Amino acid sequence: MADVELEEHLESDVVQEVLKSGTDLRQYSRQIEQELKEVENKSIQDYIKESQNIVSLHNQIAACDFILERMESMLLGFQSDLGSISSEIVSLQRKSVSMSQQLHNRQAVRAQLSQFIDDIAVPPTLITGILECNVTEKEFPTHLADLNHKISFVKEQSYKDVKACQDVKDVIEQLKVAAVTKIRAYMLEQISRFRKPMTNYQVPQNAMLKYKFYFEFTLANERAVAQEICGEYVDTMSKIYFSYFKSYSSKLMKLQFEEQAGKDDLMGIEETGHKGLFHKSSLKQKNTVFTIGSRGEVLTTQLEADIIIPHSAQKSEIRYPYEALFRSEQYALVDNACREYLFICDFFMVKANQAMELFNRILSETLNLMVKNLKTYVSSCYDGIALFLCMHLVMRYQMLCHKRAVPALDQYWEALQAILWQRFEYVFRLNIQSVKDCDPTKFTKETKPHYITRRYAEFSAAIVGISESFPDEQVTRLLAQLLDEVECYVLRMAAIFPQRKEQLIFLINNYDMVLSILMERTRDSSKEMDSFREQLSGRSAEYVEEILSPYFGGVMQFVKEGEALVEKGQGDALKKQEGKALQLVQSFSNTWKRSLELINHEVLSSFPSLVTGSTLLQLALTQLVQYYHRFSKLLTPNTKAQLTNIHHIMVEIKKYKTNY
Repeated sequence: MADVELEEHLESDVVQEVLKSGTDLRQYSRQIEQELKEVENKSIQDYIKESQNIVSLHNQIAACDFILERMESMLLGFQSDLGSISSEIVSLQRKSVSMSQQLHNRQAVRAQLSQFIDDIAVPPTLITGILECNVTEKEFPTHLADLNHKISFVKEQSYKDVKACQDVKDVIEQLKVAAVTKIRAYMLEQISRFRKPMTNYQVPQNAMLKYKFYFEFTLANERAVAQEICGEYVDTMSKIYFSYFKSYSSKLMKLQFEEQAGKDDLMGIEETGHKGLFHKSSLKQKNTVFTIGSRGEVLTTQLEADIIIPHSAQKSEIRYPYEALFRSEQYALVDNACREYLFICDFFMVKANQAMELFNRILSETLNLMVKNLKTYVSSCYDGIALFLCMHLVMRYQMLCHKRAVPALDQYWEALQAILWQRFEYVFRLNIQSVKDCDPTKFTKETKPHYITRRYAEFSAAIVGISESFPDEQVTRLLAQLLDEVECYVLRMAAIFPQRKEQLIFLINNYDMVLSILMERTRDSSKEMDSFREQLSGRSAEYVEEILSPYFGGVMQFVKEGEALVEKGQGDALKKQEGKALQLVQSFSNTWKRSLELINHEVLSSFPSLVTGSTLLQLALTQLVQYYHRFSKLLTPNTKAQLTNIHHIMVEIKKYKTNY
């Protein structure tokens, strides 16, 4: 360290200057000391001169120290005061929090206590309202709701052994008894209004629904009284519905056609004609046994139409088929039953099984009566269309009930469906058997459409048309069996004609009639339609050959034989028949115009339907032209030159073209 300091001194400018000048260091040291003493003396002199100022400065400093000391003392006092204030603030803050908590607790207790007092106290206005207000006054439901709340509250608090409940228990009990008594009297009075003749049940029901809270109050507080009200309602409505539908059904059946279809009105049984001198024609009834006519409207426009009013219909002397009466009766039931089910669910607050049980108590007798009435009718019914329409009415009304969210009638609909189907199948099979047992030989030989075929066409078109919305495999099987029997019968009937042409005319007339009726009455293609269309096509082609043969048989036979030879490669053998061909050409040229006239007359006179006759005529003429073309191809040039110009034939054929 000393070496470092020495090096620093040696490096200073003064030392370096001294070393360079060669000055004696001892002398130089004495010189420096002398200078220092002189400076010191000067400094002392300066201090002496400034002594007064120094004293003054000292006094000022001392005064400042005193002032600062006092300020320090004051600040320490302030610090002490602030410390005490801070502690007081903390104390006040704690007191404030405590007071706030106390206030909150008191407010909470006050709110609960106030609510408790409001819930348990029975004000004079409530007592007056329950005892003096009529149940129909608008204030009574409000008072009743208030009383119901207090009853529930007191009951709840009693479980907690709240002593205050004893103070109001008797008063509330008396008010409850008074309210239930009033409600019971009012409800029984409303129920008694249902018994008045010509009552619109919807009016008193709506009046009861308006005050359904009354029953809810009674059910919650006096179950025995609620059961009494419910029992009285069930007993009253059960008798009313039974009486109404018994009377209505009886009056409806008097509007039915007097003469009904019997066991002799089957498809294969011949009409016996007049039954007596004074027998009235039953066209209105009997023709509709197999023809639906306008009866199908019960499933469309009349499905939800107004019900039949018996006394109005009797005054007008209007008669109805059974399905129209059945529709009116069932629609009346649907309307009443759906409204009743929805009412009891709403008013008596029941659901599912409870609602079904209550509904059955009200309407079981009525439903049993209607099932019994249907059994009575179908036991002697032979009108298959009426039965089938009723089956589809049942399906549609069941869907209507489901749309209205009423499943209560499902078992009833199933019972009706079973009864109707059993009888419908029985009657259907009777018709099938009647066709099977029918003897064709006892009928007159007429080529026009047979009445059995017409009956079948109308009946099957009716069944197929009705089934389009609700296809059924069982019905399809029955129709297929009936189709088979009718086709067999038509063939048996055709066999009684000695000539094939007559047989074909009979078959075509019957097939065409069936097909036209099916196409007119049904929307979609059916198995029946396809079968008769195929049969008609085959018999038409065969008939064309038969009708052309007497007039152009030679040409037709020559064409068939000649084409067979060409196919076998024996064209030379065909040339050997030039003489025969020439005779045929000459004969054709001489007779073809007259033959066309005769064919036209014969075809149109053989078929009642002008459309069918015209179609077959055009088919025959077309076939003739085809034979003529084929015939010309087989002729030698010499023979072909003598043929009548095809243009002349076509011009003549166009004269027989008619539009229907």
